[in-house]
Amino acid sequence: MKTRMAMLATTCMLIMAGCAGIESRQPLQTVASVDLVRYAGTWYEIARLPMLFQRYCIDSKAIYSVRPDGKIGVHNECVTDSGKLDQADGIATIVDTTTNAKLAVTFDNFFARLVGPSREGNYWIIDLDPDYQTALVGTPDRRYLWILSRTAHLDEVTYQRLVAKAQQLGFPVADLIQAKRDSSM
Repeated sequence: MKTRMAMLATTCMLIMAGCAGIESRQPLQTVASVDLVRYAGTWYEIARLPMLFQRYCIDSKAIYSVRPDGKIGVHNECVTDSGKLDQADGIATIVDTTTNAKLAVTFDNFFARLVGPSREGNYWIIDLDPDYQTALVGTPDRRYLWILSRTAHLDEVTYQRLVAKAQQLGFPVADLIQAKRDSSM
């Protein structure tokens, strides 16, 4: 009986210690407004947090288009570490029509249709420069993050500014994976 009580007490203490270590985060803020027509076009992935579907990608880009129904067409391309080109198509629905900065993206595959994005969206634009040349996009749970640019390469000062902002917002930036693309692009 004493052993069970000791194990129960130890388990409770471990659970409480684990909870005490959980960082209290403020809700993730998005940009105030996104002009989706200006946002449309090609964006190169400069860096990202690890994710299952991109585990072999070394060079990725996304092409967004405004559809007649008001949704956003999404076409992702990735060159894998074996040189293969992987592609995925999806649709983004605007979740927050006041800012257009929160979108729910669903890709055309069985798993995505089965699970789908949350009602709050899974593509939040949290930084966007005034000229629509760089963007920081993440998920509200801070599990996924992308640093995007209109050009295949991003200057170090801008990159570090976006990394610092992501860190300030609570993203695990030490885990960022930078794209590996030909420097002649």
